[in-house]
Amino acid sequence: MARTVMIVDDDNDIVELTRLVLERGGYRVCPAGSGKEALDLVQREPPDLILLDINMPEMDGWQVLKVLKLDETTRGIPVAMFSIRGEVRDKVRGIQDGACDYIAKPFGYEELLGRVEAILRESGRGRASA
Repeated sequence: MARTVMIVDDDNDIVELTRLVLERGGYRVCPAGSGKEALDLVQREPPDLILLDINMPEMDGWQVLKVLKLDETTRGIPVAMFSIRGEVRDKVRGIQDGACDYIAKPFGYEELLGRVEAILRESGRGRASA
C-alpha cells in the first residue's frame, strides 16, 4: 500500500511539482493549500508524513506545527518543514518545535524522494523491506 504524504503549501506550482515527484516515487499525495485546510484533513485521514511550508497567509507553518504536536492524535505524524527560507535559525526552530527535518526549496527530485523515504523509514511508517 502506498504511503500518504500531505503537502501543505499555498503555492499551487510548488504543490503540483512536489505532487508529481512524489507520485512518480510511488507515494499517494494529499495536497492542502493552507494550514487550516491541513488541520481539517489530518483529522479525517492522517497521512504518513506532512511536508509543511513555513510562509503561508492566515496560519503559518509554525502555528500548524504547534497545533499538530499538541494534539495527541497527530503528534506522532512526522512533519518536515518545507521552505525557501534556508536560514539556520529556521532549521533549528523547526527541530526544536518538533519537526523531524527541514527540506529547502528548490529541491532536487532524488533529494526529496530520499529524504521522504528516510523520514518514513525512521518513523516506522516506511515501506516494508524486501
